[in-house]
Amino acid sequence: MKTDTPDLILAIGNSMMGDDGAGPLLADMMKQQPLPGWDVEDGGSAPENATHRIAARAPRRVVLVDAADMGLPPGEIRRVPPDALAEMFIMSTHDLPLSFVMERLAETVPVVEFIGIQPDLVAFYCPMTEQVRQAVSRLYAALRDDAALEHLPWLSDAD
Repeated sequence: MKTDTPDLILAIGNSMMGDDGAGPLLADMMKQQPLPGWDVEDGGSAPENATHRIAARAPRRVVLVDAADMGLPPGEIRRVPPDALAEMFIMSTHDLPLSFVMERLAETVPVVEFIGIQPDLVAFYCPMTEQVRQAVSRLYAALRDDAALEHLPWLSDAD
């Protein structure tokens, strides 16, 4: 495995469904203004279709980013542990559970993580809410300023 390979964001979501477009918005931002040390793959609403392309790139780490109903105020961002992701009900407009996508990626990628952005409104042809748009901007800044993402809070029982 190459050590100079950038980490990769797998952005997930449907930009035609309001706040579910958080992932694609982040992908667009990262394509317009690339971040050092990061690459991006827009997985859209079928992220499982991107797993073979990601495996071919051989990143050290993949961070999935998607709107996720975590029971928090809209626009909140949380890192979600894999075991919690498998156990909790995460609002999904996708064909396969994200835990499946993460397991598939983990077959070839050493570190696979998930970051959820709490949506407010997920419905066809609705605009993205300002809270989620701001959350995507905050996440972009966090990726730029803290590649380890240590300052992003984890989803916990306290939430």
